[in-house]
Amino acid sequence: MQIVGLVIAALIAAADQGLKYYIVTNYRLGEVHDVLPGLFSFTYIRNNGAAWNILSGKMWFFYLISAVAIGVVLYYYFNKKYSHWMFKSGLVLVLGGIIGNLIDRLHLKYVVDMIQLDFVQFNIFNLADAAITVGVILIFSYLLFIERED
Repeated sequence: MQIVGLVIAALIAAADQGLKYYIVTNYRLGEVHDVLPGLFSFTYIRNNGAAWNILSGKMWFFYLISAVAIGVVLYYYFNKKYSHWMFKSGLVLVLGGIIGNLIDRLHLKYVVDMIQLDFVQFNIFNLADAAITVGVILIFSYLLFIERED
């Protein structure tokens, strides 16, 4: 059953890469297109840092952090002690997101971002970032509310 989670992580990374490819091949840098007016649009930007472009240009740091994070995620994913679906699902989302952004960093030396929330002032992000965020929320929800019950 663990192979299913790894396949899902690969599909998340592939979907992220597919959307990034679409944006790069169909948009000019900085170009904006409404997807759902008032809700979100696609805006093609390049990010050579982390969230909010922190640590801009420190690719060696992101390679190291990604490698460590992948190792930690895989350790917990294959650890029989952590078998709850919420925890495992969070790990799968985080893994897929890390791989999606790592592919960009290795190949392009920056990350392609495109999703802009038009109803709130927030950074432009990508599918990998969204997967990581939802995954972390699931992991923390499990640790805060469910692990104590197990």
